Parts: sequence; C-alpha cells; structure tokens
Amino acid sequence: MDKNTLIGFALMALVLVGFMYLSKPSEAQQQQEKRYNDSIEAQKQKTVKTHQDSVVFAKNNLATQKIDSTKLFGTSLKGTEGFTTLENNLVKITLTNKGGQVYSVVMKKYKDQKKQPLELFKGSDEENLNMFFYDNSGQNIASTDHYFVPVSKTDSSVTMRLYADSSKYIDFAYTLHKNDYMLKFDVKAVNLASNLSPKATNIDIEWTQKARQLERSKSFESRYANIAFKPLNDGVNQMSDAKDEDNSPQNTLQWVGYKNQYFSSVIISDKDFIKSSLKSRMEDKNSNYLKNYDSSMSVAFDPTGNTVTHMRLFFGPNNYKMLKRYDKGVSNNRKLYLNDMVYLGWPIVRWVNQYFTINLFDLLKNFGLSMGIILLLMTLIVKGLVFPLTYKSYISSARMRVLKPQIDDLNKKYPDKDDALKKQQETMAIYNKHGVSPMSGCLPMLLQMPIWMALFFFVPSAIELRGQSFLWADDLSAYDNLIHWNANLPFLGNHISLFCILMTVFNILNTKYSMQQQDTGQQQMAGMKWMMYLMPVIFIFVLNDYAAGLNYYYCISSIVSILTMILLRELIKDEDVLGKLKKFAATPDNKKKRSGMMARLEQMQKDQQQLAEERTKHNKK
Repeated sequence: MDKNTLIGFALMALVLVGFMYLSKPSEAQQQQEKRYNDSIEAQKQKTVKTHQDSVVFAKNNLATQKIDSTKLFGTSLKGTEGFTTLENNLVKITLTNKGGQVYSVVMKKYKDQKKQPLELFKGSDEENLNMFFYDNSGQNIASTDHYFVPVSKTDSSVTMRLYADSSKYIDFAYTLHKNDYMLKFDVKAVNLASNLSPKATNIDIEWTQKARQLERSKSFESRYANIAFKPLNDGVNQMSDAKDEDNSPQNTLQWVGYKNQYFSSVIISDKDFIKSSLKSRMEDKNSNYLKNYDSSMSVAFDPTGNTVTHMRLFFGPNNYKMLKRYDKGVSNNRKLYLNDMVYLGWPIVRWVNQYFTINLFDLLKNFGLSMGIILLLMTLIVKGLVFPLTYKSYISSARMRVLKPQIDDLNKKYPDKDDALKKQQETMAIYNKHGVSPMSGCLPMLLQMPIWMALFFFVPSAIELRGQSFLWADDLSAYDNLIHWNANLPFLGNHISLFCILMTVFNILNTKYSMQQQDTGQQQMAGMKWMMYLMPVIFIFVLNDYAAGLNYYYCISSIVSILTMILLRELIKDEDVLGKLKKFAATPDNKKKRSGMMARLEQMQKDQQQLAEERTKHNKK
C-alpha cells in the first residue's frame, strides 16, 4: 500500500478511535452491569445514598414553611394522600393530591426489562415538582407541603385545588389529550389578590428527578442521559452525560428536559423560565439509577388571578419525528425543537441523519419489515449510493497497482535511504507520465465517511429498535448477550457480543482485501500494516457494549464491501487498466489531461528538488 494512502487511511482510523476514546464512559461509568431485576420497592431499600444537596435544602425549607404558611392554606397542611389517574392510548399519568403533582408515569406502548409496561418514575423520592408562592408577609407557600383536592374530574382532565377557604384557592389544572404525550398544566389563583404578595409576580419552581436505569447496559445508557434545555432564540443545549455538572443559563429558557437514552421528562412554559439553575449528578455505581437531576427556575405568575400561567409537561419517547411535530404550525421564534434532544452526531453527520437516514428508515418501516431486514436494506441502499465513489477509489488503486512492477524496479535501483528523494521523484514521474494521481483514491473514501458515521449515531438513538429482536439478539438497541458469564472482566464486562465478533472478523477480511488491492509497490511505514489489522480487533473492546443493531450494520457493511471488492476485481482486469495507462503515456504531452492534484504534486516535487539542490550548494561552500 502506498505511503500517502496509508497515511490517509490511518488518519481516518485515528479520528474514529479518538472519538471512541473521548466518548467512552468515565471511571464512574465503568461499573458492573446490572439488569433491572429488582422491584421499585427493593430499589428504594437498597439505595441508601442521600439525595442531592438541593433536595436536602428543599426539605429543610419545607420544615419551616409548615409554620410560616399557617396563616394561609393552614387547613391544607394535613390530609391523606390520594391518587387520580389520567390516561390515553399512549401514557398513564397518576397524580397525587400531596402537592397536586404528577406521582408516576407509565409508557403504555413500551416495555421494561421485565417485559412489563415501562414506568419512568414513581413517587416523590424519584420525581418531585415543588412550586413556591408568597403571601403578603413574604412567607413561602410550598405546594408539596399541602394537600390538594381533586375537582372537575373528567376522562381527560382534572383540577387539583389548594383551598385557603371555600372561595379562595390555587388551581393546578391538568389536561391530557388523545394520542399525545404532552400534559397541559395551568396554574391560576382565585380570589387571592388580597392574600398573595402583589410583588411576587413569579412562581419559584424546584424540580428533581432520579433517572432510572431502563435499558440493559447502564454504562451505555448513561452516555445518552443528561439535562437538555432550550434558551429563547437559541439552539438546544445539552449538559455533560459523563460527569457532574452545574449550569446557570443567563438567557430565559423555553424548556428544561431530563433525558434517559430513549425517554424524557420535559417542563415547558409559554412565558419562559428565568433565574434557572441546573444540576446533574452521577449516581453511585451500585445504584439502579443513572443520574440525579435538579433544576430551579422562576416563571411569570399573576397573584390577582386575571392571567393564567400556562405550562406543559412532556413524558414520552425520544422519537425524532414525533417530537418535531410539536413545532408544526408554530412561529419560528416559539418553536421548541424538542427533536434536538435526540443526538444524531456532529453537524455534517446530523444533516445526513436528519434528511436521509431517518426518512429512509421510516420509508422501509412502512412496509412492515422486521428491524433486522430494514437495517440490511439500509446497508445495501447506502452501499449502492456510494458505489460511484467506491468505484472511483478502486480504479485509482488499480491504476497504481498495475504500475507496481515499475515501482519495484525503482526500489531496487534506489535501495538506500539517502536516495529516497530521487526515488520519490522518479515514482511521481512514472505516475505523472501515466496520468495517475496517488491521492485520487483518498477523496472518495473521505466523502463516504459522513454516511458511514451517520448510522453510528442513528442506531443508538433510534427508539424504534428498542425491544426488537433479530436472529439471536433479543433487543437490537442493546448488546446481544448470547455469550455471557458471571465474572466482570476488564474492558469486556460479563459478556461478549456475537455480532461484535462477527463484525470484527469481516472487518479484518475487508482490511486484507483492501490492502491486497492497494499494494502499489511503495514501501510501507513501519508497523502500519499491523496497525490496519489491529484496529478491527480494538473494536471488540470498544463496541462490545454498543447496540447489537450497530454491530450488525457494520458486519453487513463489511461483507458487502468484500463482495464489492471481489466483483470489481473480476470485472476490471489489470491488463485492461494497464493498456489504458500505456495509451495515455504514449499521448503527446500537449494532449494529456492531468488532474489539478497531479499538477500540484508535480510542482511540489520540483520545489523540493530545487530546495535540495540549494542546500547541497550551501553545504559545499
């Protein structure tokens, strides 16, 4: 393989490995994998770690608020907890009268690791939304410290009412429409203008949540679990998924979201949030939770009751197109861009996924095919689309390969390192004479990279693959654990993915065929050959914990690449390629069409030769 092509190939590999290294889990994340095999009550008993500092602070506050709030809503400080359920065909939301807030959320279309309807959270220990109001004396009135009364209950709505007396109250009105994961949440004061502070034109909110481990691999799921938020007139921001982080956005926020890999909880305000403070904390390695999320913010509130505070609570899947529909018909300056919570890669790769991969995936899904077949067809379609680039790269390598005998003669003619410059010049002269550009095969390979990388980001974010089985993999969104053991080995954990092994084997074979194809007679860099074979082996340890669907895709991609290489080798004969090159060489120089790259390389050779001659003259003086 020629030096330039090897360097290009190595740089592409190093970029990929570098990304893998930077995105690998931190030490806090490199921990023993546990399946979600305990009940929620057992989890509470086993999780002994104290909740984050902010929650402790909030609880301490509540202790004093019980005294300070007795002047208003005093009769609501005592009561018995009761529950009210709103549900549609997608989600079941249980509300508690203790704090008038959401108590639990169940996704009716999705299953957990026990094949039961997936529950995002349950109880105030896992999720708590506390809202602070202020009376005329400036005392805090914390919603979670009081018992509300459910009124106006229908199949799709309920109002949680906090009574001061029969004519004075605060309403938390909830509405859940059909075919929707969005829960409408309105807050309104009634006849409290003389009791609430006229200066308190904001509600202070404390929202905490412990993100459950919902998927098979805790370390892999953690890479996609973080806090996302949307500043007004700006793009969606996402906090770190690999370490503890605090963030106090200076701009007003349209929404704040707590993400798992495939599901999110989001609070949205029509009037935006101000004075926001966001905290994300990694969970203990033995916990069945991923992260502790904590946010505080303020939202506009009218104590006179003339204006309603409109908010929304989203509890649902991270489905790109479904989330995008929430912006349909909305003016640009008020769009939510919830779909940007779904991570689809770096900008150029994200564009490929947004405008090509997702649409192709949805098109194939409409035929009712299994997800394994869809990934197979996507691989074939992608390979077909990039075939012109593959063909161009192959022809470039074939041209250099058929000139190998002449390059071998130069290697014999200039065996010493001191003659390396002369050998390089004569090598370029041979390529120039035959109209061959050593770099012409690199550009097609680089152009394929965004498409090749697109599925690397798409598959782990595609909730459609979650729980879908294919061959021996029972879940294409998680690693296949057909081969597993009890011990926890370094880098491998307690399993090895069979799809990952197959991907590695075919990747090695693909590397072998590629290197044979690109053997141009130029001396290889020391160790480069072994590096090319070592890279696929390293992938075993890097991708073993990744989604089975991703390893399956790369496995099929390698097989198709091998078959493509064999087919092109059979259809394009070396003697035909050599004949065309000889014909080009026999053409007068004034009729030859050389690429701009070749002209630049030729000029570089001349400049290098001139510099060498000047150095020689200088040394003689």
